[in-house]
Amino acid sequence: MRRLVPILLVCVSALPAQVFRAGAYEVDVSPTKFPILLSGSFLARYGDRAEGSICARALALDDGTNRVVLVVSDTLMIPRDLADRAKLRASRATGVPPVRMLISATHTHSTPPLMGALGTPEEPEYARLFEDRLVEAIEGAVKRLQPARVGWTVTEDFDHTHCRRWILRSDHMRKDPFGDLTVRAHMHPGYQNPEFVGPAGPVDPDLSLLSIQTANGEPLALLANYSMHYVGVPGRVASADYYGPFVENMRRKIGPSLVAMMSQGTSGDQHWMDYSRPRVEMNIQKYADSLAEVAYRAYRKIQYRSWAPVAMRETSLKLSRRLPDDKRLAWAKAEVARLGGKPPSNQPEVYACEQVYLAASPVRELVLQAVRIGELGITAIPNEVFGITGLKIKAQSPLTHTMNIELANGAEGYIPPPEQHKLGGYTTWPARTAGLEVGAEPKIVSAVLGLLEQVSGKPRRPVSHIDGTYAKAVLASRPAAYWRGSEFAGPLAKDASGNGHSGNYEDGVAFYLEGPQSPAFSGSIINRAPHYAGGRMKAEVKGLPENYTAEFWFYNGLPTGVRPITGYLFSRGADTLAVDGNGRIQFSNGDTTLVGRTPVALLTWTHAALVRSGDAVRVYLNGREEVSGKAAPAGGDGILIGGRPAGDSNFEGRIDEVALYGRILSPAEVAKRAGHPSTRQ
Repeated sequence: MRRLVPILLVCVSALPAQVFRAGAYEVDVSPTKFPILLSGSFLARYGDRAEGSICARALALDDGTNRVVLVVSDTLMIPRDLADRAKLRASRATGVPPVRMLISATHTHSTPPLMGALGTPEEPEYARLFEDRLVEAIEGAVKRLQPARVGWTVTEDFDHTHCRRWILRSDHMRKDPFGDLTVRAHMHPGYQNPEFVGPAGPVDPDLSLLSIQTANGEPLALLANYSMHYVGVPGRVASADYYGPFVENMRRKIGPSLVAMMSQGTSGDQHWMDYSRPRVEMNIQKYADSLAEVAYRAYRKIQYRSWAPVAMRETSLKLSRRLPDDKRLAWAKAEVARLGGKPPSNQPEVYACEQVYLAASPVRELVLQAVRIGELGITAIPNEVFGITGLKIKAQSPLTHTMNIELANGAEGYIPPPEQHKLGGYTTWPARTAGLEVGAEPKIVSAVLGLLEQVSGKPRRPVSHIDGTYAKAVLASRPAAYWRGSEFAGPLAKDASGNGHSGNYEDGVAFYLEGPQSPAFSGSIINRAPHYAGGRMKAEVKGLPENYTAEFWFYNGLPTGVRPITGYLFSRGADTLAVDGNGRIQFSNGDTTLVGRTPVALLTWTHAALVRSGDAVRVYLNGREEVSGKAAPAGGDGILIGGRPAGDSNFEGRIDEVALYGRILSPAEVAKRAGHPSTRQ
């Protein structure tokens, strides 16, 4: 037995180590016949020529046990049946199972349509060419598998993407294509348009990179991911949009043999325009050059591994579509009959046609995927996904870094979070481009997180938030309730005090916007706040004494003179605190009204504190006493944030860090709280 030990050791050490291999391949998918239909508009339009590289690019990865293929193609959307056919054909040639293939679209709005949507039909001949090229790309990548090294990184870039969906003031709501006044949030508001209050959602700023080198350190492939919709190409030109020039930029910077690809992140409500600032001019080359500089700086810091585990899982999810009722369907059929086969020429006609499509296909089956490469997770979703959804997935992913690829393995339209449906707008109008059930987004998030758990072998992370010095000071003061407002979604408004006084958000609230910014609130991360757009937050705080203090930060979005009360901020029983029609803080209780002297600044974070001591009332703004007087004592357990019981003149803007105390805060305490300035508007 003593002789066997060294022999066994020699045998084990002689076993071959696992080898990580990778292969990449690029094919041209430019149209060859003109004129040809181009995607991405409400109505049909044509292109006369192609410009720049329009490609499909494939990356094959193999850890010695598992093999997967990731494809990124320059097109608006890929229908599931086309992707499925391409996978099956490529599987027969390569042996890679279709469930280990991911095929996605960059979402350029300037290539021929592979499927019909809105006012643009499919280009069948081009779709056949495109399918053939997808198969060629996958086969080419698998044939070129070779020993390789892998690395990844993520950097934040807030400068190149912004929320394009903004919340309208209540006095400027708009009609949808069906003639109903439902639009409270809409995309592309125009630069510094006073009819809009602010963004309807947050930005996902992550620029993620997966880099592959050959075994001797030569560049082989790069997969980038960023959440920005597209730049736009003027005229009758077929183009990959900025995705093509970005790839060319990275190839020039890294090496001519590099196969680079830019995948589409969760950009359903994201675009390059910053509508809070004056207009700037942009084109695809300028944008690609600037973004590539950010990517290259991050790329140079990537550390490589000679091996990393690879895993991939897939599931299907059946979801219903939001179907027209009998009245709307009858209208739609009459409109389609009137068109007599002609293409629609305006939005109502487009959406009439879409109602007929929806009614004919009431249920959709989505393919969802997750990939693991070391500690990098990749999700694949066949939808146009909002930035907040991407942030939800990343916050809960069991892997260290996660990139989300949208419009993968199909094209099932926008999936706004449920609360965004209540605000209306283009991305909620029922059509093939936005037709899934209101609850689609949380179901998809749950499903892909489950897939990430499978590929990682670890549970999803709980959503965590950081308490900065301000939050810690509030908690140390033992509030009766403390609503930090950092939720990803409603209806629950979490009470951070530990006293169990969580509230509920009504419809008409958007989540995860930027709150007052200072490390004192949430440390190194962005402090978050809800945006009140017609809804309120309700809570019951039982046992709250008559002597109490309510303090919070608010950001008013409605100008003065629009209505007698610009917006109610807070109420408890008969006590209400509001911004009056002249922009001044106003306390009221029954027949008593006390009004401040200083107008509240528009679109600026302001600290407010209401202090009640018997019949004495004091209201502080930014730590300074603004209102003092007397009013009958108030009682009651019901608390409303963003409104009062009557439901009139609900606040329009953000309210954050709401703390309620069963005692009187001193002027010094209030001043200290207000001393944490907002540094990021």
